[in-house]
Amino acid sequence: MADDDEHDIFGSNINKTTPKNELDDNLVNENQSSQISISEESKPILDTKTPTIDSFSQKNDKNKDEEDLEKEGGDTFDIKIKISDPIKIGDGMSAYMAYNVTTQTSMSIFKNKEMCVKRRFSDFLGLHERLNEKHLVLGRIVPPPPDKSVVGMVMVKSSKDDQSSTDFVERRQHELEKYMNRLARHSQLIEDQDFKEFLEADELPRAKNTSALSKGGLSRLAKGIGDAVSKITIKMVESDSWFEEKQNQIDVLDQQLIKLHTAAEVLVNLRKEVCLHTSAFAKSCSLLSNCEEHTTLSRALSQLAELEEKIEHVQQEQVLKDFYTLAETLKEYISLIGAVKAAFAQRIKVWSNWQSAQSTLTKKREALVKLELAGKSDKLGPAQDEVKEWEKRVEKGEDDFNAISKTVKVEMTRFDKMRVKDFKDLIITYLESLLNVQQQFAQLWEGFAQEAKAIC
Repeated sequence: MADDDEHDIFGSNINKTTPKNELDDNLVNENQSSQISISEESKPILDTKTPTIDSFSQKNDKNKDEEDLEKEGGDTFDIKIKISDPIKIGDGMSAYMAYNVTTQTSMSIFKNKEMCVKRRFSDFLGLHERLNEKHLVLGRIVPPPPDKSVVGMVMVKSSKDDQSSTDFVERRQHELEKYMNRLARHSQLIEDQDFKEFLEADELPRAKNTSALSKGGLSRLAKGIGDAVSKITIKMVESDSWFEEKQNQIDVLDQQLIKLHTAAEVLVNLRKEVCLHTSAFAKSCSLLSNCEEHTTLSRALSQLAELEEKIEHVQQEQVLKDFYTLAETLKEYISLIGAVKAAFAQRIKVWSNWQSAQSTLTKKREALVKLELAGKSDKLGPAQDEVKEWEKRVEKGEDDFNAISKTVKVEMTRFDKMRVKDFKDLIITYLESLLNVQQQFAQLWEGFAQEAKAIC
């Protein structure tokens, strides 16, 4: 739009750099020096350089699309969702975890500025199912919820204060919080009635078929396999190089993120092992200091044991940073790329439906021609009606395909901007945590240096 303002789109000879006063004076002088009479037979001369109304409208539409892409790519909303206070409700295998979902916002679409409701994990899965049904068919990228872990929930149901179950609950709480805030960053999802109801309603209808081992879960698995097979068998003739480039980009990004996530998990496990070895080393130094007869050496060993214990605590903090800041963010984006691929697959599905309708229309037209040649006038009416019906379906299929193609482009613009921002924040936060750890190590060792030098 800005480019249009820099030159005269109507092919006028008026120079925009001419001052307004000077331009007015020129027009007055021209009117005074010449008399212009327009007869009824006079016809306006069309400048061939002047764009037609149709081409001007197309240009405006194109610029509007670009503005939409820019606008949709930068959604920011004043809303913060926090998941807290997990509590186990019930006993045995019927037990489940419930979480407080606290929302703070100034957005007018919500009834209150602060809301707090209690939700169980199946409620989050049910929300995703409803959002996915409504928005994926339009080509929108619907962020996926955390995976349903059968092993993790068995640990929670069968144990009381086990550390492994506590770690699992904390991890899920963190994942759910990131999931909800990810939904809240999408302009269409945040205004969805189901999303608003999830944050506001005191109680929700019980979500069904959310269990991984339920009939619904197995049917979703079968449907997913069927969609994957259909995607392999359907070969779409891509007319837009943008989609081909983006799909290649997403495939490469997916592969690299999987490799990086694997390396991050290895790093987390290695740091956990270092913590264990540091703890063992601290205990050994403490035992050695107890049996050492040399006073200053015994005191130095005892101080070293205390130092190693403090170092272990710092290392534990770094493990958490590696896991929640690095590994979990990478895992989240791997799942998010799966949602991106689902949007692309939905576009292919819409294209396939359009082509199928086109093929059926061709057959109906051929059948109509045969009836006309055979002179079967009694069957011409219904056949013509069928042709008209399928012509409408073909037209709708084309409109649906164009609409979903535009939506996917808007969604990818949003995804790319969001990804760049998230990874920038990730790198900065992770580097700051590494620097903080090294500074703590330096301070601890500097404090121990005087004790070591006192050994004589």
